[in-house]
Amino acid sequence: QVQFVESGGGLVQLGGSLRLACGASGFTFSAYETAWYRQAPGKERDLVATISDFSARTNYADSVKGRFTISRDNSKSTVYLQMNSLKPEDTAIYLCNRRIGNMAYDSWGLGTQVTVSS
Repeated sequence: QVQFVESGGGLVQLGGSLRLACGASGFTFSAYETAWYRQAPGKERDLVATISDFSARTNYADSVKGRFTISRDNSKSTVYLQMNSLKPEDTAIYLCNRRIGNMAYDSWGLGTQVTVSS
């Protein structure tokens, strides 16, 4: 059974930093592109960043370019999201998933809440 467990969220002030982690299980982690998504209250889930199977390629939403960095450790089946210069508009639940055919493939985990205060 495929599972994702996100952690590392919290309450942070404008301009602060957080590092999120997502542990994956139930599939061969190193074989798949992985991504972070976020969902703010009352809004659709948006793609934040993607990383290829062995980290050769990364892509970011325009809203986070230059501030967020996605990385992965295949030996730990974990993907990370370093978030710097946080803004109130970054407030959301952050979730991860593997991507197949440019889409999130599996059921979602609970996510981790990130709240940025001004």
